[in-house]
Amino acid sequence: MLHHVDTGEVAAAVDQLLNERRSALLSMKAAIAMLRERTGTERSDADLEGLITKKAAVFGVAVLSDRD
Repeated sequence: MLHHVDTGEVAAAVDQLLNERRSALLSMKAAIAMLRERTGTERSDADLEGLITKKAAVFGVAVLSDRD
């Protein structure tokens, strides 16, 4: 079972992920999977997608919308 993760921890993990992928196209499906692996978050895919999309715009990272 996944443990509860603070929203700040998930946001920091998104920042780290985007910093790591700055020069490459980021798959939304892969990004969500990486966040779940790194943080154990139980947040919905849609919620994570929204957070990633907003932060990617700020970071200037291109995101591929390949989530089902």
